Amino acid sequence: MAWKKEVFGTLADGRQADKYTLTNEQGVWAAFTSLGGIWLGMGVPDRDGVTEDVLLGYDSVEKCLNLSGHLGEIVGRNANRIGNASFTLNGVTYRLQVNSGGRNNLHSGPDFYRDRIWDVQVEENGEGTTIAFSLDSPDGDQGYPGNARITVSYTLTGDNSLRLDYHMVSDKDTIANMTNHAYFNLAGHGAGEIGRQQVWMDADAYTPGDDTSVPTGEVAPVKGTPMDFTEMKEIGRDIDADFQQLTMAGGFDHNWVLNHPAGTLSLAARVYDPGTGRGMEVYTDLPGVQFYTANGLTRCQGKDGAVYDRRGGYCFETQYFPDAVNKPQFASPVLRAGEEYKTTTIYRFTVE
Repeated sequence: MAWKKEVFGTLADGRQADKYTLTNEQGVWAAFTSLGGIWLGMGVPDRDGVTEDVLLGYDSVEKCLNLSGHLGEIVGRNANRIGNASFTLNGVTYRLQVNSGGRNNLHSGPDFYRDRIWDVQVEENGEGTTIAFSLDSPDGDQGYPGNARITVSYTLTGDNSLRLDYHMVSDKDTIANMTNHAYFNLAGHGAGEIGRQQVWMDADAYTPGDDTSVPTGEVAPVKGTPMDFTEMKEIGRDIDADFQQLTMAGGFDHNWVLNHPAGTLSLAARVYDPGTGRGMEVYTDLPGVQFYTANGLTRCQGKDGAVYDRRGGYCFETQYFPDAVNKPQFASPVLRAGEEYKTTTIYRFTVE
C-alpha cells in the first residue's frame, strides 16, 4: 500500500485544503480531500487492464464549494430528507432550514459538511491504508442538538474495496444518519448516460414518496413494478416507465428496504457495466439504500474537462430511511447521549 499528500487548493479565508491519494498493490487508487472529507476519485481497471476513474467529481476547491450534486460528499448529521424541515425529540421540536421541495430539509443543508476543513489522520493497518476525517459539530449545528464528535474513515484494501466506517458520539440525544453521496459510472466518470449498466438489489420492498420525495410511510413491494431489481436488469429498461413514483422523481430516487437482518453487514446491491467488464458490490449494515440516477444533475464541468449531465451517474446512499425521525414505523436514527453511532459501508470493485 502507498499514499501521497498534495495541495488541493486554498479557501477564500486562506486555509489550505489537501488532497490524499491511496493506492493498493493492484494499482487501484482512491483520492480524497480534507475539504469536507470529499471522495474525489476512484481508479479501477477494466477487462483489458485499463484503469479509469469511475467516480464523478471536481478537481478544485472552487468547484467543490460552488457546484451542485453533492458529488462524493460526506453527508450528515442526517442524510436525505426530513419532512417539513422539523422533528420532535424528547418533547422539543427542532426546526431545520428548508432547502428542498418548498418545505423539507435535504442533506442537513444548506450549511453542509462539505464546506468545512476536517482533521486528517492516515495509517497503515492489517486491512490496508486508512484515512480518517474528523470533525467537531457543536450543539445547534445545522439545527441539531448536542456537541458531536464525528469520524469518517476510508480504508482501501487489497481486494479492491473501499470501506467506509462512520462514528459519532454526542453529549445530547441527537440524529445520526450519515452517508456518502458518491456518483459512480463504471464506464468512466465522463462516459455519460448510464442506462446500459445493470443493477441488482437485495430488496423486496421500497418506500414510496410524495410529490417532494419524502416517504409517505408506506413500505410497498417491488414485485410487478418497475422498482423491482431483485434480478439484474439495465438501469434504462424501466427508468422512464409510466409509473407515478418514477414520473414524480424523474427516474429512480427512492429508498429500497434491504432484506438483511438489522445491523448485519451484508451484500445490498451489485452493478455491472457490460462495456468494460467492471463491476461493483455494495455492502452495508444499515436498513436502506437510496438508489439515485442523477435525475437532477444539471450540466456542469467536472474534473479532467468532463461534462456531467442528467443520468450521467448513479448513487447508492446507504442509510436509515428518509424522514425516519418522523416515522415511528421506520428504524430510528436517534443517537442517545454518550452512545456510539457506528456503521460500515463497503464498495468493492470487480472485473469480469
